[in-house]
Amino acid sequence: MTRHLTHLNGIRAFEAAARHMSFAKAADELGVTPAAVSQQIKALEDYLGVVLFKRTKRALFLSETAQAILPAAREGFDLLASVLTRARASSARDQLVVSGTPSMAAKWLMPRIEGFIARHPDIDVRIDTNSRLVDFAREDVDVAVRYGAGDWPWLDVTPLMNESIFPVCSPKLQAGKRPLRALEDLGHHTLIHDSTLPEGSAFPSWAIWLEAAGAPGIDATRGLRVNASMLAIQAAVDNQGIALGRSVLVEDDLATGRLVRPFAVTLPLRYAYYVVHPKNLPKDSKVPLFKRWLLSEAKQQSVKASLRASAGNVSRHRR
Repeated sequence: MTRHLTHLNGIRAFEAAARHMSFAKAADELGVTPAAVSQQIKALEDYLGVVLFKRTKRALFLSETAQAILPAAREGFDLLASVLTRARASSARDQLVVSGTPSMAAKWLMPRIEGFIARHPDIDVRIDTNSRLVDFAREDVDVAVRYGAGDWPWLDVTPLMNESIFPVCSPKLQAGKRPLRALEDLGHHTLIHDSTLPEGSAFPSWAIWLEAAGAPGIDATRGLRVNASMLAIQAAVDNQGIALGRSVLVEDDLATGRLVRPFAVTLPLRYAYYVVHPKNLPKDSKVPLFKRWLLSEAKQQSVKASLRASAGNVSRHRR
């Protein structure tokens, strides 16, 4: 629907003159001459076909029509002023765009990002998830958490977290009718495969883990296949089978007891997580601040994981 705003200046002049009950004071506010205010209001009156001001030698009076439309005019300008104020305040805030893979963002970054925001409420954080490498020169991204070998010489690269892989399952499965007490028990349960980790890549498959654990006789090809690490983890949480959990991504689920480790055999992964960003940052960049926070969170996770692993070893030794 077309909006008839051709007389917006006239409405603005009318509202100011009505508020001051003076063309001269309205002209001072608007930065124009009293004659310009009078001309704009006259054009608006001609458009409406009504008189808005009754003029006498000593004062101005609003006509009935003017009294009727003045509240709406004021409300409209107040609303517009409020919107512009919020927009200006928003543009004045610092924004930080962080890129990461969907699984890493969902399982590690998002549960922790509230802590950064609480410490730095003046920074608006935007999480951009994708599985490809970000082109900092062409995309609106300030910093990224990348998974790989760390070979990006054109970027500033800081190691964040190493990763290992091991089986995880729901405690309900471990305590069910066929509990996991020995490797042979895996043959009675669904193996969950993450198809984003292809055979022959840097990620051990179920076949590789079973061979390393000393159970090559179990069929490693059967089971449930999903196309995202976080889906494999969620399937295990939902008691749908046993997944090969990536240590970084399953940390919180292990800490809260949503997942358990039925076997201790762990395989290190060749790839790791890195914080990456352009080498030349603006002086007012918030990236160094965010990177320090990331490194602190990663260090805390490493300490907690080590303590929990030690406690688990002591518990298994006592049994």
